Amino acid sequence: MQELTLKNGQSLIIRTARKEDAQALLDYINIVAAETDNLTFGKGEFELTVEQEEKAIEIFDQSDNSIYLVAEIDGEIVGSLTFTGGKRPRTKHFGEFGVSVLKKYWDQGIGRKLIEYLIT
Repeated sequence: MQELTLKNGQSLIIRTARKEDAQALLDYINIVAAETDNLTFGKGEFELTVEQEEKAIEIFDQSDNSIYLVAEIDGEIVGSLTFTGGKRPRTKHFGEFGVSVLKKYWDQGIGRKLIEYLIT
């Protein structure tokens, strides 16, 4: 976990996702999907149940080369980042990631902070 101060002076917490975040993450994903065309899915297209999201979080948690991060302000999820590393021995050293931030928090450096946390 890391606590940072944003450009606007608000306190941001970056931490790994927990199973109990599942519903809040689904709510967040549905909001952010409607705010941008820069994701691989749009409004209403992300159709996981709470149980499926809990399982996904568990899989990220058990992986040695994947991570699911959340960014919080005052207990509200305002950003997320997922990184999935390769599964085969020859591809374990690389992967892909996705990052998103609620529109009302754009231009505060949250996406950058999530990526820096991932790199570290």
